[in-house]
Amino acid sequence: MGTWGRSELEAMVEEATVDAYDEDEQRTGLFTMLEEYLYLPFTTAVLGVEVTVHGVDLTPDGRIVALCARGRVRQSIGILELPLPSPAPEGANGVSPARAKPRAWGRIEAYRHWAGGGRAPHASGGTGLHGRAERG
Repeated sequence: MGTWGRSELEAMVEEATVDAYDEDEQRTGLFTMLEEYLYLPFTTAVLGVEVTVHGVDLTPDGRIVALCARGRVRQSIGILELPLPSPAPEGANGVSPARAKPRAWGRIEAYRHWAGGGRAPHASGGTGLHGRAERG
């Protein structure tokens, strides 16, 4: 990861949270962004074991999680903790694979930026909400 500048990440956060009035609404906007842009399923390694990510979910306690599976075993893993594969999987909502990879992964990086205290310029009188962490 790490290919996105702060201004690019903040622009993606702004796009996802433009109509949000509080942290919960911002998280919902970011979740919706991930649902829209993340091309599923894709595989990644968790603790050295390959798993398939089939979806994302917003838990009742406000965490965004990846819905992972390996065979019959199912596990939800917080998006903040999910190792992303390299190279990124192809495709996202009709975008060519070459452009979709950075767009989809950029959205995950944008959420991680927001959760780590990145600014949401329109929220709280332009000061943003800082120091966010997923509850768990």
